[in-house]
Amino acid sequence: MSRSGPPGAPPLAAQGSSTTPCTPVSSPPADTYATLLRDTRGLRREQRLARERWLEELPEPGGREALFELEVLLKGLVCFANPRNHAGLPKRTAVVAQDYRETLTLARDGMQRVIALCRFLSGEGERTFVFQRYLEMLLPDDGARSRLIRGPILQDTPPTSLVLLRQALTNLLEVTNGVARAPRVPFRLFYATLSLAHREVSQSAFFNPLAALEFRPEFDRITNPRILELMRHVQGDKARRLVALTFLSLFRMLHYLKLLDEVVGEPHSAGVVHVILSVLRSDARALTHHLRKQTGPQLALSYERELFKIPASEMSSKYDGMRAEAHRLLGIKAVLGGIAANVRLEVRRSFEHDLPPADAQATHEALRAAIETLRTNLRPALQNGVLALGKALGERLDEHGVFDDAAARRERSVRLRRDVWMFAQIVRAFGAKVRGTPSREERWNGPSSLLFVREFLNYFSAMGYPLLRAADYPRYDAFVAALGAIEETDLLHPAHLEGVLAEVGQFHGFLSQLFEQIGQRDELKGVPFDRRLAVDALKLYLND
Repeated sequence: MSRSGPPGAPPLAAQGSSTTPCTPVSSPPADTYATLLRDTRGLRREQRLARERWLEELPEPGGREALFELEVLLKGLVCFANPRNHAGLPKRTAVVAQDYRETLTLARDGMQRVIALCRFLSGEGERTFVFQRYLEMLLPDDGARSRLIRGPILQDTPPTSLVLLRQALTNLLEVTNGVARAPRVPFRLFYATLSLAHREVSQSAFFNPLAALEFRPEFDRITNPRILELMRHVQGDKARRLVALTFLSLFRMLHYLKLLDEVVGEPHSAGVVHVILSVLRSDARALTHHLRKQTGPQLALSYERELFKIPASEMSSKYDGMRAEAHRLLGIKAVLGGIAANVRLEVRRSFEHDLPPADAQATHEALRAAIETLRTNLRPALQNGVLALGKALGERLDEHGVFDDAAARRERSVRLRRDVWMFAQIVRAFGAKVRGTPSREERWNGPSSLLFVREFLNYFSAMGYPLLRAADYPRYDAFVAALGAIEETDLLHPAHLEGVLAEVGQFHGFLSQLFEQIGQRDELKGVPFDRRLAVDALKLYLND
């Protein structure tokens, strides 16, 4: 391996100081967070115990970090077979007319890295593998060779499962090397080759990370006590699971960015980088799709179950509490929707505008610069998602040991200042359009002139709502109520327009003041506002 040890990866959240726990809303709930860590892979109890014993024997330093990279790359080989997960703008040429030779070469480099990591993690099993490969080539009798190959298929322990996985991918690497020598590789051949990797990984008893939104305690455990407390005391099983899944997914994607930073520093790492990028895009798509489709129904079901637990005789006494909880869940729904929209936009923009296409044969320096840009743009967005969700649950997590390093604070402040400026321009344009809204009679003469209202509401859900939460806007309720009055209508009442205009004016003034205040923060001293970069980002944002 090219490193002295496999890449290190820091804890997913910094350890925070102990604080007073949240007041529970009911009896101690089930630990959904622990259930997600334990059960999303679907290991049987004996398999889980065997894997835990094996983890304790991993080589140090770097054993667990190497295992994390191995499982990311195993999943990445499968995700990389889907062109939707590749970096670069979508091609206008039909998939069947494209050449995937360079792309297959990147996948081959990922396979080589997987084999190197298997060799590092095997320990004594490495000698067993080498000796077995020697016997396979030496034995002339087909029956004896078949019995020899059939031996480790039981996969009763992680070492035998790892040896079998390495053996399969070593054979696949030889096939891939041969295919990559062809002058042209059509999509069907590219996909068929990586489908063999998919089959082998899916059949691995101990190293199968292919489930969407899957977590492992050895990689994804959150150590910050305040986040654990917040997750534990969300009311309702469905709501609690949704919050825990969102926290874990955001931290997992931050872990991918950390791994990319380490891997891209090595020479000849393009294939490994692109394979990891495909996992990042696949997981981001899975999270945003889940939040967009499931947030409303799951929170409503969770609230319904809690409501039906209340006896009729206690309904009056608990009315105010349940009403407050309903408003709290609406706030959580809005934050989760904002996180989904923001992550979707940021990942799409990063992959289509910041990263070189998978088949572009970018230089090592260009790839490193692109990953730096990706990290600079995407990491603050993910961190702000964590902080916004914490705020919706009633805590300022930035005050409790989460993302408290100076570089992270500076990145978030730079990003927040840019977003405030961008949304101030959107709010100003929205106000101008509201003032220019035609009368009712004119409105029916052509296509709807109120489409800009729906566009603004989409921008607000992706950018405005998190800003309101992060900045503690004092007129938050009034602003949201004014938007709600115009959200589902074709005919706007003049009073609604006046109310919206009044709130838009105050909100724009607040954003202008906030922009100046952010620029005065200690971490931004000497860091000028890059207006040109903000204008370019706004153009990309409006085009999505």
